[in-house]
Amino acid sequence: MNVSWDFPYPSQRMPVFARNVVATSHPLAAQAGLQMLQKGGNAVDAAIATAITLTVVEPISNGIGGDAFALVWDGERLHGLNGSGRSPKTWSYEKFEALGKMPERGWDTVTVPGAVDAWVQLSDRFGRLPFTDLFLPAIHYARHGFSVPPVIAKRWSNAETLRDRFEEFARTFMPRGRAPYPGELFKCPYHAATLQSIADTKGESFYRGELAEKIARTAKMDGGSLTMEDLGEHASEWVQPISLEYRGIELNEVPPNGQGLASLITLGILRHHDISGYPVDLADSLHLQIEAMKIAFSEAHRHIADPDSMVVSPEALLDDRFLAERAEEIEMDRAMHPRSSIPADRGTVYLTAADEKGMMVSYIQSNYLDFGSGIVIPGTGINLQCRGRGFVVEREHPNCVDGGKRPFHTIIPGFVTKDNNALMSFGVMGGHMQAQGHVQMVVRIFDYLQNPQAACDAPRWYVSEDFRIALEPGFPDSVIKDLKKRGHRFMEGSNMYLFGGGQLICRMEDGYCAASDPRKDGQAVGF
Repeated sequence: MNVSWDFPYPSQRMPVFARNVVATSHPLAAQAGLQMLQKGGNAVDAAIATAITLTVVEPISNGIGGDAFALVWDGERLHGLNGSGRSPKTWSYEKFEALGKMPERGWDTVTVPGAVDAWVQLSDRFGRLPFTDLFLPAIHYARHGFSVPPVIAKRWSNAETLRDRFEEFARTFMPRGRAPYPGELFKCPYHAATLQSIADTKGESFYRGELAEKIARTAKMDGGSLTMEDLGEHASEWVQPISLEYRGIELNEVPPNGQGLASLITLGILRHHDISGYPVDLADSLHLQIEAMKIAFSEAHRHIADPDSMVVSPEALLDDRFLAERAEEIEMDRAMHPRSSIPADRGTVYLTAADEKGMMVSYIQSNYLDFGSGIVIPGTGINLQCRGRGFVVEREHPNCVDGGKRPFHTIIPGFVTKDNNALMSFGVMGGHMQAQGHVQMVVRIFDYLQNPQAACDAPRWYVSEDFRIALEPGFPDSVIKDLKKRGHRFMEGSNMYLFGGGQLICRMEDGYCAASDPRKDGQAVGF
């Protein structure tokens, strides 16, 4: 890669160079993936084992009851997997009409979990090791325990507000009546037994067997809508990635219902501006990126939905004439608050793995909010996601809540190709941050030629859903003053969790360079 190997930002990390690599937000999960590579498995085996282990060691952000998306380079071409679940069939607009918006927690946010089937589908199509082998590290940590690292412990403590509202959640994840402290041992034998059942039945137990029965029975007892039929009909979907050319590379994303389209729209606008002509980390560069991101979000929030419900296609939103017109709206001296103009005809884990045969995986799974819906199925360790929050309660909106429908999704894996070859698998976890995180990684690496670890270490900007912005510490004070002068509105009281956490693997002439975000507990590992 043609990048600088200077490290201009404070960091706790250095990049890892190796022929087989894994990078994610928890060291034990990264090492679980590495074990699979050392046993003769490939990058997909490593990714699945890492993902399964993350459900144990980072339960705040993801779990057995969450969704997943993946991009897999098989050595010759890129494959996309949409592992998101649908809403219960009995849901309807009328069910939520009086609320005006979707609930934040509880059974009325629970959609069918897709991660388990994603593991099965990935293993069946690309895996080399026996499916049961991929569960061994996770089962060990669930049964015997692991010491909770500092960043995860802090976020775990923030979820103590759920303790009184959700009894089974408190019993499972706060057995001492509180969140575990940094370095304190946490174990969940129920989680181990559930993973063993999934491994032994290759997911059948979760969707059509004993575990499915427990989920459906608990839903019925508690007034939830999820049924055995909803679970049994779930299937992940292999999809063709969508892409956009930018500065000689192609950024690839999973198509809607995920928000990856917003990253492509942003870069499509930015390619009509010479952003590399402005100094990195100063106001002109940030202003351009932020304004382009605002336009992209205005389109994404208006149009992205279950593909079966979308009125405007991704291709229309990526039409270069449309993107050029939107690019012309950006004024360098004034911030704007754009709206969608094309006519209508926050808890996640990210991981990436690569092997010496050339296979690369970009993978993400999530509960949405920390610990998802708050619903935990008794005796299983399964905490269910709250992806139903992604719907809107607007009858004419393509993302309006309804039965048997997939909601707008924040989680997106990213993948960069060049000349039809794999170049970089990456992601930036963190809800609304993810699309803008993809943009910032691409701009830093391919416009400003920063190496992957420097791009991870660099301070980030954040655009909120109401177009207020936040800047991470590290930008000069003059930048904040300049952006305010242009009319940008700043958020009050922003925190480090806004800015997400990235993991990257870049292909080198011989092997890979892997980087891991210092904002998380994780690491890049390899051999």
